[in-house]
Amino acid sequence: MASIAVSSSQPKGIAPDRFERFLAVAAIILLAVVLTAIGRGHGQWGQVPGLVWFHLLTILIALALTPVMLLRRRGDGRHRWMGWLWSGALFLTALDSFLLHGPGSRFSIIHILSIFTLIQVPIIVLSARRHDLKRHRRSVRGMVTGALLIAGFFTFPFDRMLGHWLFG
Repeated sequence: MASIAVSSSQPKGIAPDRFERFLAVAAIILLAVVLTAIGRGHGQWGQVPGLVWFHLLTILIALALTPVMLLRRRGDGRHRWMGWLWSGALFLTALDSFLLHGPGSRFSIIHILSIFTLIQVPIIVLSARRHDLKRHRRSVRGMVTGALLIAGFFTFPFDRMLGHWLFG
């Protein structure tokens, strides 16, 4: 846990606050639940299309990086490198979601969050590059809350694959 602890030399303005610590813990819990569901569904892995595996991979990358990004030192080269990876994973997750749909339907309410993500990722990247830390921080919090946690929650109910694997 020491590897993600906040350095005391970090300015107070960019140290993680209570809400970011909550988001980090929520991301860890969601990551554990998703991995549990995937593990429980091992008997059906062969029936899962490659695009779904790609979607799961990109979201797992984003979920795994989220607590690290929120809790560790910010603004250094490692933060930037992980930020590019995190942003790319979220962007690809949103893009490929438009190719995924359930039987008899083309789009769902979750696709609204995909549109949000496709708009928000460039804002996150540009605000970081412009050193607009207030906007960057606000945008990242919104992305984690909406595109990761809320969308993540909705992967379990409503006759969805991970829900079947986890509860079935």
